[in-house]
Amino acid sequence: MEAELLPENQDAPELDQPPDNNMEAGEDFEPAAKVLRLNGDQEGHGEAGESVSVHEPLEEGPYLEGASSYLEEEARDEGGEEALEGGEYYFPAYDFSEPPQLLTGSWADYGRIPENFLKGCKWAPDGTCLLTNSADNCLRIYNLPAELYAKEWGTVAEMSPVLRMAEGDTIYDYCWFPLMSSADPQTCFVASSSRDNPVHIWDAFHGDLRATFRPYNHLDELTPAHALSFTPDGSQLFCGFNKTVRVFETSRPGRVCETRPTFAKKQGQNGIISCIAFSPTQPVYACTSYSKTVGLYSRADGDPLALLHGHRGGVTHALFAPEGFCLYTGGRKDSEILCWDLRQPGEALFSVSRTVATNQRLYFDLDPSGRYLLSGDTEGLITVWDTSQPPSSGPRPVLPPVLQFQALRDCVNGISLHPSLPMLATASGQRKFPDPWDSEEEEEGGVRLPGSPQAPASNSLLLWLCASVARAGPPQTVM
Repeated sequence: MEAELLPENQDAPELDQPPDNNMEAGEDFEPAAKVLRLNGDQEGHGEAGESVSVHEPLEEGPYLEGASSYLEEEARDEGGEEALEGGEYYFPAYDFSEPPQLLTGSWADYGRIPENFLKGCKWAPDGTCLLTNSADNCLRIYNLPAELYAKEWGTVAEMSPVLRMAEGDTIYDYCWFPLMSSADPQTCFVASSSRDNPVHIWDAFHGDLRATFRPYNHLDELTPAHALSFTPDGSQLFCGFNKTVRVFETSRPGRVCETRPTFAKKQGQNGIISCIAFSPTQPVYACTSYSKTVGLYSRADGDPLALLHGHRGGVTHALFAPEGFCLYTGGRKDSEILCWDLRQPGEALFSVSRTVATNQRLYFDLDPSGRYLLSGDTEGLITVWDTSQPPSSGPRPVLPPVLQFQALRDCVNGISLHPSLPMLATASGQRKFPDPWDSEEEEEGGVRLPGSPQAPASNSLLLWLCASVARAGPPQTVM
């Protein structure tokens, strides 16, 4: 696991040292606003639903306050490290001492079409709704169930999407506008890219197409983006292509963009750019490639800073820790998630192990404090690692998990942790291939014998509570 550093005569942007509390001083975090979305013609679409039946439901009456009061109670408990400052500073108290409790989910909407498996899920930045992608080339938006805003609740009905936004072909990537707030409808939009289509900007309140960004290649042909990411301030949209990143101004849709090659004169990062991630505190962004590399670049002008090697498969996902120095990367058909320290990028800091047996993109996520790392795998397991614990010693340090549980009998490809509540969303499913015919039986004219039965598909979106529900009061802060 090595890195190619930039030449000595090339200047790299200085990396500021992180504050002691891992966040910038004075930075405010608002709890999830209690804004229930009424999305155009489909308002009330998700009110009725079936009760959870595929898993054992929660017992009657667990304690979970509405977003604001619940989080204030969490932060005050035991005078924790992440206590409130002026009533506005907190981290949700995730508890992974035991497997999470299933709350509800959505599966009926994905069972109407064969092999309509999910391809990830992403919470909105304000936590009020959830975005999913699936094999039917449709983006769906779900409201946070209204029952979860109450102080006490029992079984939560099955979730139904309030919006569906259909693309014309396979969806390559999708993302929320980072400053999205349901209290300000002008900020409620998502970007998506699909095969043979421009980048679409969708209104997350009504499902209408707001704008398009049209990237063209050197032959003046429309080229689809394989990766999308807004800058943290939302001012620019970065799009990944083969050996190239194009930068659009968010306020100026159309075809005008800045082109930043990642490979030139037989040097640099080769291959299709599969994911783009921005450091929240440093002027640096990372590009992952299907050529098994991770590139670090200056945000201002795209100058290359380092090229990281170490993955065994094409890298499909990257995520910065909240402090902005640690970068987590994972790939397809690659059993490791690697953690890199931007201050010493020559070698991976440590790795964690998971099972990835296919070319499907498997997401992973960090909780808002950056302590817990979660990932699913192709066997239906969800694994939790505590990044505050030391990894094993040796030439290739490995961080052991603190929790692993069987969520489903199918691939868990999507993982998303709620920004302000101890809640986990998972997306599952994968393409199923029929058993091949036995060539000997076919030559003998015999009847094909049934092979080993395949596990039934579990194409579903699920919500899990990552806090103990067996206590009379709010869960204590886990620090």
